[in-house]
Amino acid sequence: MTKVKEASTNHNNKTTALFACPVTYTLGKIGGRWKPLIIYNLLPGPRRYSELKKLIPAITEKMLIQHLKELEADQLVCRKALAVVPPHVEYSLTSSGLELGPVFNEMAGWGLKYRETEGILQ
Repeated sequence: MTKVKEASTNHNNKTTALFACPVTYTLGKIGGRWKPLIIYNLLPGPRRYSELKKLIPAITEKMLIQHLKELEADQLVCRKALAVVPPHVEYSLTSSGLELGPVFNEMAGWGLKYRETEGILQ
């Protein structure tokens, strides 16, 4: 990734938007193509990396690892290394990540309702 020029107008506008609008802030943490899928698949409970990969087959390993690290840095996901042979790593939602459950369920309901009007099928 290239370093962002901190004095740029675009950077200043983005920073202002993140703090001025709570929706923009939230979408900055959970938005994108893969983060919602990762969070949604962790709502039922802890999952191993391989389980997440199977649940989201279109995601590359690089993207899954990168987004799990970002979600962990944002304290939405907890990574737990289990001391077993062979070693296992489990991912689960933190308390703040679990609070997104009702939000995601509402978003899923909205999506199911309105995607039909656009002719998008499962």
